[in-house]
Amino acid sequence: MLLPTTSEEIRNRSWDRPDIILVTGDAYIDSPHIGVAVIGRVLANAGYRVLKKRRHEDDLTPGGRNNRRPDRAVIAYANLIRRYFKNTKPLVLGGVEAGMRRIAHYDFWSDVIRRAILFDARADILAYGMAERAVLEIAQRLDQGHDLKHIHGTCVIEDNPPPDYLELPAYEKVKADPQAFARMYNIFAGENDPVTARGLYQRHGSRCLVHHPPPPHLTTEELDAVYNLDFSRRVHPFYEKQGKVRAMDTISFSLTTHRGCFGECSFCSIALHEGRTVLNRSEESILAEARKIAALPGFSGYIVDVGGATANMYGIDCPRKQSQGACPDKRCLYPRVCSSLKPDHARQIKLLTALRLIPGIKKIFVASGIRHDLVLADKKSGLSYMRELVRHHTSGQLKIAPEHSVSSTLALMGKPASGKLIDFKRLFEKVNAETKQKQFLTYYFIAAHPGCTENDMRELKSFASRELKTTPQQVQIFTPLPSTFSALMYSTGVDPATGRKIYVEKDPVKKQKQKDVVTPERKRSEKGAGYIKKSSTTGRRGKQ
Repeated sequence: MLLPTTSEEIRNRSWDRPDIILVTGDAYIDSPHIGVAVIGRVLANAGYRVLKKRRHEDDLTPGGRNNRRPDRAVIAYANLIRRYFKNTKPLVLGGVEAGMRRIAHYDFWSDVIRRAILFDARADILAYGMAERAVLEIAQRLDQGHDLKHIHGTCVIEDNPPPDYLELPAYEKVKADPQAFARMYNIFAGENDPVTARGLYQRHGSRCLVHHPPPPHLTTEELDAVYNLDFSRRVHPFYEKQGKVRAMDTISFSLTTHRGCFGECSFCSIALHEGRTVLNRSEESILAEARKIAALPGFSGYIVDVGGATANMYGIDCPRKQSQGACPDKRCLYPRVCSSLKPDHARQIKLLTALRLIPGIKKIFVASGIRHDLVLADKKSGLSYMRELVRHHTSGQLKIAPEHSVSSTLALMGKPASGKLIDFKRLFEKVNAETKQKQFLTYYFIAAHPGCTENDMRELKSFASRELKTTPQQVQIFTPLPSTFSALMYSTGVDPATGRKIYVEKDPVKKQKQKDVVTPERKRSEKGAGYIKKSSTTGRRGKQ
């Protein structure tokens, strides 16, 4: 049964009122791929009466319209709630937009360092990351009449910080001093692993933003329990009447196998939001969900995606992370795949094979993108994995995201050297010929990332023509997402790893010119070639 969204639906359940109201900018899609639906189901499963509050637009809205969601939606919604409810009801923030703005951060909309979002939203508490544990504890404490202090995975505003917490440079300092902002970010980014993180606080005037450490990782059993909840995988009828919700094309018949990403690309939010440790669902849970999908009305036999933020991280991670946490001084995949990682795609091969045997399933695709350097580093099963992908799980095009080819730009992005891409292309072509398939590689690139010049884009175009035998089609102009390393570079003009100054293109017309160097000629939009719309927190796609 869908969660209620209206007072009429509440009455139909014989409720006098809901215990918890979830306010979101997205249409209500009851799917394990939609964060607010997951939180709603977790709370409902714990016995709480949960109401989903309506809202309005884009791929997650009927008809794809995008003209009703307010700018700075978290702040706008929270302040409207405060206006009408005053301080009579506790107000909790959550989701990627709030989570990535939980401390002082660079804001692309206004081109300034903004204070932690709790101050502007005037909320009581913020639950960051994949917040099932924190949200459930918040609900239980409120239910029992207890305070909301010291909940792992949350931020609150207090007059005085806990005595054993680590102080970040104050908001007023980081707003005025780029070096202080860089110091703040480096401390913050290093204190986000559940195994090792310390509590943090940051002064904003006379008050403090208190950042409690992340909660422990969900176990496989706990993650399975979340995805085993009774999702209908439907759009709520209220929204169905308003038009097609385009996101359903992707998520209706997709499977999430894991959470987290140890790629840590500089421009991406996922490592900070989902974590650097990959949390795997069990094969049994995934197969059970696939059987449910196969029995759904309208299912034509095709699972459109099996994966996560990076599809081929399922079943792969460094064994030391569970006991010692992620390394504080190095990345798992950059500048090369760490020798401690020992990637092996065997578990994913076994899962894909089992999925293919389920009655009613004709084809299963891996569409969320893979790390090509991870495949190359797998000396045990990398070749077998490629054969599986090419033969059974590619719908004509396999997605990879090299992002650039120029070494200096790749270094700032935290991406592997272009030589790895050439090696992977050769492997792909070899397997393509061996399996007698006609599959292709689709490449994603970024223009105008910090450090990237127009000449670098010309070099990328030449590289793509010479080595990849293609003209790139998928090129995105860089957007500095809050609380990412790339946003830090964009704001300060400095490489945080070396302290050296770097070139940063901020002129919208010149950013577009960087993209136009690479992409083929196309019809200009009504707004002209130089128009770039500023986005908010989420990026182009799942991170690779």
